[in-house]
Amino acid sequence: MTGPETDPPVARDAPLRFPLLMEEFTRSVVLPEQLDALLNLGWRHFGRHFFRYSLFLGENRMHWVQPVRVNLPHLTLSTSQRRILRRNGDLTVTVGQPVADSEQQDLFLRHRTRFTTNVPERLTDFLGDNLEQYPCPMVEVAARRNGVLVAASYLDVGVTCASSVYALFDPAESRRSLGIATMLWEIRHAVDRGCSHYHPGYAFHEPSEMDYKKQFAGSEWFDWQGNWRPLPRRAPGPAPR
Repeated sequence: MTGPETDPPVARDAPLRFPLLMEEFTRSVVLPEQLDALLNLGWRHFGRHFFRYSLFLGENRMHWVQPVRVNLPHLTLSTSQRRILRRNGDLTVTVGQPVADSEQQDLFLRHRTRFTTNVPERLTDFLGDNLEQYPCPMVEVAARRNGVLVAASYLDVGVTCASSVYALFDPAESRRSLGIATMLWEIRHAVDRGCSHYHPGYAFHEPSEMDYKKQFAGSEWFDWQGNWRPLPRRAPGPAPR
């Protein structure tokens, strides 16, 4: 459903107001060009469930949701991002058909121990119950150390856009900053495919633990009125490790 611009109960220091949106639908097949159009209007999805919303309740506060994308022709990696790639140079990184078998499930169980709130329950909550019925093209980016899976991420691929769906990694390898590394590997694949935009997912206008998604040069944010605007880079905050 949609509604007119409102003034809901948000944090006193929230400086912005946007149209209040809360929409969803289910679709069994989405073509690559349709995926591009949806992503560029602030839509995301888990499995066949597509959704977009401009306001989020978390930790007893209302947050304005900020869809983010990276304009890839304008991307230059920072010194710290290049350092993360070098730190993980010993890993074998592959891009292929997505799977969610026992190897990925075991990694997910280790990954979920990182959380103390909003603990993810199942990998299928993000990928759907059956990958054979996934609605749009998707690849899996997998990183292995000596043959052992230490990180995996799932990336939707359209014609001009690529969108990160979910990433999981071994907390025992925290020194590698694998949360950022998976994004960098996804970006590399998107560039190799000729995509112009990479969508890392939702963040918030207010400072939050999601700010790591805003640390890429060339980032833009969606104003919920059809416009993508330049996103100033903030000082790095907590990031998935």
